[in-house]
Amino acid sequence: MAQTVDILLRADDRTTLSAVLDDRNRPQKHVQRARIVLLSAERLSVLEVARQTGMSRPAVWRWQQRFAEEGVEGLLRDKTRKPGRTPLAPATIAKVLALPCGEPPKAAMHWTGRMVAKAVGISLSAVQRIWDAHRLQPHRIRTFKRPNDPAFAAKVEDIVGLYMNPPAHAVVVSIDEKSQIRALDRTQPGLPLKPGRCGTMTHDYKRNGTTTLFAALNILDGTVVGRCMPKHTHQEFIKFLNAVERAVPAGKLVHAIADNYATHKHPKVKAWLAGHPR
Repeated sequence: MAQTVDILLRADDRTTLSAVLDDRNRPQKHVQRARIVLLSAERLSVLEVARQTGMSRPAVWRWQQRFAEEGVEGLLRDKTRKPGRTPLAPATIAKVLALPCGEPPKAAMHWTGRMVAKAVGISLSAVQRIWDAHRLQPHRIRTFKRPNDPAFAAKVEDIVGLYMNPPAHAVVVSIDEKSQIRALDRTQPGLPLKPGRCGTMTHDYKRNGTTTLFAALNILDGTVVGRCMPKHTHQEFIKFLNAVERAVPAGKLVHAIADNYATHKHPKVKAWLAGHPR
């Protein structure tokens, strides 16, 4: 689009453009356009004007032509552009929002963007823009559970209070177990790590059954008391409680927090707790 335009500045135009350059509140694009015209009026080449203004040569040609046609007002006004795409009808947007809120098609867990785009007859990117504008996320599910215990709120406050503000001269431990842990071992011993050679191990392994990990986390110092046992019945849980009892120094109360697993509420476990009042 190279054009040959001779910039002839009148005194009032030069004054106006100089004021644009000196105005610190002016948009940077207005300042760049004014500099292009002022430098062009000094009979500099297009390449030199582009170098001093940091613009491209087509941009210099464009604003030289705009000034020649419309004057200073043309530099300070952007031409309007037609929208790049036709706006979607409100009924189409409403359908895009309504489909994922209903039941998904058969053999589908939820509505996907491609499924909605195919059903409505628009592009996937249009569906994604509408969902993003309305903060709709059909692929996400948040689970919840209603407690049946009428004293649930009081118990939560008690437990959170122990975590946030543990009593003085007491130990607060969080107890849980992880069952069905596979006890695996390599078929042959590997070679140890040496300078210039990494450690080795066989690609296959052998199964040694399963084990259950019992663990108690001291929330104050982060220490863990752990035991691995073949089962996770009340007998193993009582053995683990004995290990926790031995690990806690004498003279301190023990607050043990556990979940509602049936093993934790067994009559023999309650009898053990009755026999260990601290």
